[in-house]
Amino acid sequence: MNVGRVVIIDDDPELRRATRLVLTKAGYDAFEAADGEQGIAVIRSGDPPINAIICDLDMPRVNGMEAIAYFHAHCPSVPVIVMTGTGDLNIATELYKQGIVDFLSKPVLPETLVRSVEKAMKLHH
Repeated sequence: MNVGRVVIIDDDPELRRATRLVLTKAGYDAFEAADGEQGIAVIRSGDPPINAIICDLDMPRVNGMEAIAYFHAHCPSVPVIVMTGTGDLNIATELYKQGIVDFLSKPVLPETLVRSVEKAMKLHH
C-alpha cells in the first residue's frame, strides 16, 4: 500500500475525479483543486501536508505555469508532475529545467499516472 498525499490541480472536474479514483485505488490520499489558486491554497494551508502535486497548465485565474512557479519558490521539496493537453516540447523542456519530475500528455493511462506518482514519492522521501 502506498502512503502519500497528492493534490490534483485541473479545471476539468471529470478528469480530477478520474485521477483521484486511480490514485485512491493505488493507495494514495488524493485531493482536488479546480485551478492554480485553489491548489496554492491547499499547499499553503499545510493541512494535510502534500507529498506530490499533479498540475494542469491551461486553467482559469491562476494558470499552471504560475502555480508551478509558486510551488518551486515556496515548497521546493514537493515534487510537481505536469499533466496537460498541451504537448508542446518547448514548454516541457522549460518545465523540466524549472524542476518538475514528469510531464504527462493527456490522456494518461492509469498505470502511467501511478508510475509517475510513485517516482515523485521516491524523490520526496
